Amino acid sequence: MKSIAFLALAVAGVCWGLGFPTGKLILTETDAAHMVLLRFIVAALAAAPFALRSPEVRALFKSPVVLLSGVLYGVAFMVQFEGLAHVSVTVAALLVGAMPALIAVSAKVLGEKVTPASWAGVAAATLGAALIAGKPDGASSPLGVALSIGALFLFLAWLLVLRKAPKAPNAMAIPAVSIIVAAAAVLPIAFLMHGPPKLNLSAPVWAGILAQGVLATLLATAAWQFGAARVGAASAGVFINIEPLIGAACGVLLFGDRLTPFLLAGGCLIIGGSLAVVLGEKHAAPGELQATVAPTP
Repeated sequence: MKSIAFLALAVAGVCWGLGFPTGKLILTETDAAHMVLLRFIVAALAAAPFALRSPEVRALFKSPVVLLSGVLYGVAFMVQFEGLAHVSVTVAALLVGAMPALIAVSAKVLGEKVTPASWAGVAAATLGAALIAGKPDGASSPLGVALSIGALFLFLAWLLVLRKAPKAPNAMAIPAVSIIVAAAAVLPIAFLMHGPPKLNLSAPVWAGILAQGVLATLLATAAWQFGAARVGAASAGVFINIEPLIGAACGVLLFGDRLTPFLLAGGCLIIGGSLAVVLGEKHAAPGELQATVAPTP
């Protein structure tokens, strides 16, 4: 069973990582708000059979915690991809590597055990993020970096809220309901910002939107929750690093992002620090931190 759980976590990390290059492709023909809206509409349509299948699952639409988590999820994606519009794929992906550091700090605030190794990782990841923020590559702006970092705090809030979610009747229930709520939250925001979305997009862009909705949203979220529920938090957290690695590699190989010395050093510190954080939680009981350890796109 653990081998299946690890496979699910790996699938989640890869799918989330692909959200950055597909996002950059989609942004060539539409704006960030409409991209997120279309992404969540696709994801919501795919999630509907799981969210509406039984009265027990439909009852989750009345849960204030699940509703809040869905709103935070949608808004976090909007902020993140507004940031992606002003930074390179590589910078956006590597900044996600700071998430374990934020998780460690929040765990300490909430009274959970954070080991010295985890704090060393926090320091390394924070320094790495500072290097990238202070010396972004030529394709990135301080505004884009700030939005990308701000999105991490929104995702952290979403993850913390999910810890209070009621018991679900099955593994797909909360991801499916949250995604539909997120789509409903994103819709009025996108319309207020830019009006109705443009639908006459090219085939490659529509393929990217479908991939984001089905793979990087619904499948990634469900796969992560399935895997994280069956292994310890430290083991699950290692898979966080797949996302920035996939995103950064795609940025350099597919989009011609320039790998500057500051970017390389910052990325290594973030990924190394993140690995130290999740391995430093080796004494955490299975399930103790699983609701707060998850990548973002």
